[in-house]
Amino acid sequence: MSRTHRRGDPGGPPLRLPRPVGALGGLLAIESPCLTARDPIHLHPTAPLADRVLLPGDPGRALMLAQTLLQEPKMFNHHRGLWGYTGTAPDGEPITIQATGMGGPSAAIVMTELIALGATRAVRVGTCGALSRELRLGELIVASEAVCGDGTSVALGAGERVAADSALTGSLARATPGCRVGSVVSVDLFYEDGPPGQGREGLAVEMEAAALFAVGAREKIPVGCLLTVTDVFSGSGRRRIEDHMLLSCAEQMGAAAIAALSA
Repeated sequence: MSRTHRRGDPGGPPLRLPRPVGALGGLLAIESPCLTARDPIHLHPTAPLADRVLLPGDPGRALMLAQTLLQEPKMFNHHRGLWGYTGTAPDGEPITIQATGMGGPSAAIVMTELIALGATRAVRVGTCGALSRELRLGELIVASEAVCGDGTSVALGAGERVAADSALTGSLARATPGCRVGSVVSVDLFYEDGPPGQGREGLAVEMEAAALFAVGAREKIPVGCLLTVTDVFSGSGRRRIEDHMLLSCAEQMGAAAIAALSA
């Protein structure tokens, strides 16, 4: 059964209050407590956190998924523009949808702080550019592993590749019949000067999966990844998915990810 966590709850992270240390010019001086490596800095929860989390990159997509898929969503975080929401999923259990922002560094920060707050499993629901010529706009991909072309996953101790959680990957594949399952390439640059994905082999290129898989592996938290192909490349340049199609695909991804997390 899924559960939610509040800061200060008996089962959640402790709530640390600043203590007064004296007066400065008529104002009370406050000494902030020392923070540990587990104290969230970038996420400021305003609602409970569910132990299972969907991770879109885009804050606007987090809002759309919350409005579309959740009953009575409440804003979980708005600090730094990283919008997050907690509500009741179609299976009747709580779930949090939290934006990670763009790129490995931001994704790693968000994932690390979610784990510190009580998250126990997560699925990235994001976008990617096709490296395989067989892929078409709007197709779904389950990433079984990420090729580490980024700096964040390497800094977290990953090697050339880092795997998604195998059980969660299987659940995602079953929740999206007919989708492709395979490797994706994670990079730091959206606008690359060379070939897409640095010329590395994979189904698609994106920016956050390797970092999220690396944090999950380090913290022993299952992390999976479901992506929509939003860009295809050719000699004439990049072709981008239309907005209305992306909204439909995002809703499909979110529903599939919730089903996988319910399995």
